[in-house]
Amino acid sequence: MKNIILFILIFLPGLVCAQLKVTGKVTDAAGHPLDAATITLIKEQKQVSSAFADLGNFTLSYNGSGTYIVKATLVGYQPAQIEVALPKDSITIVMQPNSKQLSEVTISYRRPLIERKIDRVSFNVENSILASGGSAWEALTKAPGVQVNSSNEVTANRKGVKIYMDGKPLQLSGEDLSAYLQGLPSDQVSQIEVFSNPPARFEAEGASVINIVTKKGKKEGFNLTLNSGVLQGIYTGYNGGATFNYRNNKWNVYGAYSYNHRHTYQDHNTDIDFGNSLWSNPSRNTYKSNTHNYRLGADYQLANNQVLGVLVTGNERRGTTQGNASTRITNNQNVLDSTLKTDLFSPGSGSQYTYNLNYNLKLDSGRRGLNIDMDYSPYRTSSNAYTDNQSFYADGSQSPNTFHIYTPSTQQIDIYSGKADYNFKAGKSWDVTSGIKYSSTKSRNNFSYYDRAGDVLTLIPANSNIFTYRENTAAAYTSLSGTLGKWTLQGGLRAEYTRAKGYSETLDSLNQRNYLKLFPTVYAQYKLNDDNELQLNYAYRIERPEYNRLNPAKRFLSPYNIYVGNPSLQPAFVHNVELSYTYKQQYSATAYYTSTSDVFTNINIQDNQNKIYYGTHANLGLSAIAGVRLTAALHPTAWWDINTTADVYRQREASAYLNGRFDYHMYSFAGNLNQAFTINSKRSLKAEINGAYYAPGIQGIYRNGHNAQVDAGIKTNILNNAATIRLAVNDIFNTNVNRASINFQDQRSSFFHHVESRTVALSFTYRLGKNIAASRSRVTSSEEERKRAQ
Repeated sequence: MKNIILFILIFLPGLVCAQLKVTGKVTDAAGHPLDAATITLIKEQKQVSSAFADLGNFTLSYNGSGTYIVKATLVGYQPAQIEVALPKDSITIVMQPNSKQLSEVTISYRRPLIERKIDRVSFNVENSILASGGSAWEALTKAPGVQVNSSNEVTANRKGVKIYMDGKPLQLSGEDLSAYLQGLPSDQVSQIEVFSNPPARFEAEGASVINIVTKKGKKEGFNLTLNSGVLQGIYTGYNGGATFNYRNNKWNVYGAYSYNHRHTYQDHNTDIDFGNSLWSNPSRNTYKSNTHNYRLGADYQLANNQVLGVLVTGNERRGTTQGNASTRITNNQNVLDSTLKTDLFSPGSGSQYTYNLNYNLKLDSGRRGLNIDMDYSPYRTSSNAYTDNQSFYADGSQSPNTFHIYTPSTQQIDIYSGKADYNFKAGKSWDVTSGIKYSSTKSRNNFSYYDRAGDVLTLIPANSNIFTYRENTAAAYTSLSGTLGKWTLQGGLRAEYTRAKGYSETLDSLNQRNYLKLFPTVYAQYKLNDDNELQLNYAYRIERPEYNRLNPAKRFLSPYNIYVGNPSLQPAFVHNVELSYTYKQQYSATAYYTSTSDVFTNINIQDNQNKIYYGTHANLGLSAIAGVRLTAALHPTAWWDINTTADVYRQREASAYLNGRFDYHMYSFAGNLNQAFTINSKRSLKAEINGAYYAPGIQGIYRNGHNAQVDAGIKTNILNNAATIRLAVNDIFNTNVNRASINFQDQRSSFFHHVESRTVALSFTYRLGKNIAASRSRVTSSEEERKRAQ
């Protein structure tokens, strides 16, 4: 609270010390507003202030009353000049087109597929044939350095991540995150930003940050984009959606809707050596889901420098999971002892909504600004799982031991957050941003366990659980960026005070923790000359356990295979440092080091005596990685672009574990090669091929196998460039699989996990609307972050 009061006392006076203002509008002879005109205020032949017209509107600052000259300039128009006596309510300037005009001027700019900036790498999804036509989940997996493991946990450059959408953290992780993003067509995604060392304006959660930026209409009038796609693997999926924008005078109304039908499968095989018996468990789960995504927002310009906005986003999904497994149990001589057959049927549903109110104020022609956000986000999921297990002797006769259970579960998360950010320019080349935030999250999980005997259900309280988790976080940050000669500098400090409490009503177990932490970030870039640059950055981050890891409810996949959460998990803390050299903005070499202490991770423990295998989570010791990453953006010809990355690194995983200790070291490699070809520029006929390879590595107690994937696609514009059609083939050779093994003390097991990845995607996009001057680019609360809730 003391920090908040100091922040208000320091920065609030600056908001009320503004100079005198005059607003105005610049139009053409027909009264149409002119965007991006340069407006200059002059007194006694000296420039007083200047501004760029935003949809024709502008605001100028001046010191006192008197006679001033107002000039307006814009390419394609004659300069305009008027004399005004200030103070005055408003100014109107009319500009005339140049009498000498070129018959036709075509200016085209195509964003590169991958853009590298001082604090991020941006993957332009709308320019990628392979990332289009499917879901946002498939697009995410194609972003530079992004990997997904068998539990659908996402990493970026082998570091844990926090996923954001339009600058706001998603409330999902693992299977829930995958289901949500698979329901969002990738044609509604503009960019995926990967922050290896996130700046202070982001929450300190996550060793890295991935921000998914959705498409937004920027043209005046009414604009509509329609998209549809078909995804064919073993099964067929399809999607469709629309994005619209209406911008007129002070109003901007925008929205999107999409529907996605998904039908896919995944294989998960587990082999366990219990010492005197071997258990081989191949299984396949088939998923069907129907997802609706909604987005509706409106911005109203209260004044030339003030905008009030509301935004509602929503997601509704329903689906079923159907699985079967056959566990073959043999002795040491590979003689069959018995077989277990397990069937699973689990219908489920989920919803996620966000209600946002945003106020944005700009002062001194944008030199100072205030942004305020208020958010409420409810999240609900439910599932009703039916599990049946039957045992058979070696001769095929059925054992009397049967296992029939029903396990309904619900999760309710409510997140409330509010924040304020103030930015201003210090001198000519420095930008300062400071902010405060408070968020409150409550999660309630109800898991019930019933034995089934026909239609008779018997509740087993010992295996049921009600778990409530509360977390409150207060944060304040300040960041500074600017230039100093050949230096480009950016630094920040974020403070977060967290109070968390998890309580299991069933177990009568309470876990609490309170902590205050400081999280610094530093970026420094030195320009040796026009072709050579050096860059150094450092960040200290925190990784907090997701709620599903903390929930102590037991989930029985069979009588012998159990999953249970760990409410005693503690946060992990991460140091990131990178040193880079860039040549001609095309080639770069980055040396990096990441160290994570108290890392929490999945673990699998086998009870060799009782033949029980259960998965849980635990804090281990140290996870460290050091390496060199080389990137190149090549243009051999006008029709051929190449982006390639090669990453050589050394991993170390060390911790006390069970009754012993492990200390693993391993060298590994990751590489990616993307090639884009322009076949016919007039028809925008283009092709793309991408290949990725990941060598074997380690993660905690696990040793992971290699992974590879090759994708190819082609696209072209039709209907006078109003529509685009794309065809892509993903994982052509069906090599995107996850393999892992454990070999430590008496723990011996191996895993094979394969999510359907070889698919053919066909998509179609059609654009309607006026092509008038682009509107201002405004970021409301999408640049800000809500409370963590995973």
